[in-house]
Amino acid sequence: MNDLVNAGVPVVAGLALGAIFFGGLWWTVRSGLTSGHPATWFLVSHVSRMAVTLLGFYWVADGKWQRVLLCLAGFLIARVVVTQLMRSAESSRSHTTKETEYASQPR
Repeated sequence: MNDLVNAGVPVVAGLALGAIFFGGLWWTVRSGLTSGHPATWFLVSHVSRMAVTLLGFYWVADGKWQRVLLCLAGFLIARVVVTQLMRSAESSRSHTTKETEYASQPR
């Protein structure tokens, strides 16, 4: 039972880190494209997402490479889940709505 808990914590932490990283990436792309200063938006987002992810991996690892692999597995699973969720959310919007929103953005 203790081994299961020791293996489950890094996987759940990897899922959370992946959701933060890839969810934040999706949010940055959507928000940054309409921002007045997209370069700043993308830079700050990238640095903060990387800092949170690297610190999370370091904290979860606790000096054991096996925990890093389990955390990485959870991180990659979160990537697939977030990608599928965002793809289904985008496909539910109509093509006309996308064109209208894009055309109404200031250049």
